[in-house]
Amino acid sequence: MTCDMENQAELEEKTRLINQVLELQHTLEDLSARVDAVKEENLKLKSENQVLGQYIENLMSASSVFQTTDTKSKRK
Repeated sequence: MTCDMENQAELEEKTRLINQVLELQHTLEDLSARVDAVKEENLKLKSENQVLGQYIENLMSASSVFQTTDTKSKRK
């Protein structure tokens, strides 16, 4: 009888470990998918940032407020 109880306990432990491994695999898959999504979003935001930076640079170069002034010519 003790042999059956030991086998039962061992089987329960194996089942518990298998379930834990499966749960960890699912968690890893979820985290991996999240990392991929964040990488994709990061690339999108970098691209948008470059576009906005270029747009701001173009606005600044087109505006007289941001142009460099020659102070010597204004003094004369």
